[in-house]
Amino acid sequence: MTIIVGIVMVLTAVIGGYLMEHGNLALLINPAEFFIIGGSALGALVIASPKKVLVHTLSKLKNILSEGTANKEAYLELLALLFIIFSKVRKEGLISIEQDVEDPSKSAVFTKYKSLFANKTALGFICDNLKVIITTSMPTHELDELLTIDIEANSHEEMLPALGIQKMADGLPGFGIVAAVMGVVLTMGKIDSPPAVLGHSIGAALVGTFLGVLLCYGFVGPIASVLELKAKEEEVYFHVIRVSLVAFVGGAAPQMAVESGRRAIPSSERPSFTELEESIRK
Repeated sequence: MTIIVGIVMVLTAVIGGYLMEHGNLALLINPAEFFIIGGSALGALVIASPKKVLVHTLSKLKNILSEGTANKEAYLELLALLFIIFSKVRKEGLISIEQDVEDPSKSAVFTKYKSLFANKTALGFICDNLKVIITTSMPTHELDELLTIDIEANSHEEMLPALGIQKMADGLPGFGIVAAVMGVVLTMGKIDSPPAVLGHSIGAALVGTFLGVLLCYGFVGPIASVLELKAKEEEVYFHVIRVSLVAFVGGAAPQMAVESGRRAIPSSERPSFTELEESIRK
């Protein structure tokens, strides 16, 4: 929602200021400039992105308007799930969760938490590492290192869309100049035309530079920043899982293990101790 608000604010400020100076809005509507700049930028993105990265980027762009999963409710759900798993292990042993992690879709534990169950990456991360804990007697520090490696690999992949879109944004002013130069070339072919015709043609050419800079700093660049922030939020989400698992394997009680995870949550989204306790009781 905030993205839409920001887009409206940018357009209002730019177009509103232009109209305040009695500008002719029709001069800014130049389909050819949009086609040259937008098509070139998209083509450059395709050239620079392997197929799997391009598909991943498109999937992330489709969800750009969503608020993401790293909010207080999502963290409460995550910690409640981990508490149930830790408590079950403490009471019944590691073998008691084997069926749950082997097939989460048939697990009464995992299917109870719909939003987490829908997050296939996080679900896979939890189940894979619980399988490691079940099948090996890995020391705590080695488990911590293994989880860190896993998180780093996932974070690298999640950052690729943001990097690709940022590269695209960086190229937009250049493509705007290309469109402007092409407009000047066309104008030179009309050099014997009246000044009014030449002025209109030069103005249309300069629209290319205007559009390239506006798209870069007003829209595409900020979208890249949003993708980067979402990737970092997901990294923190996985970090909370890591801290909780390592604390539990290290001998902490279920309550203290999830409390360790709670402390790893940024303060803006961190549930209080009481909120976590109430979530666990439910």
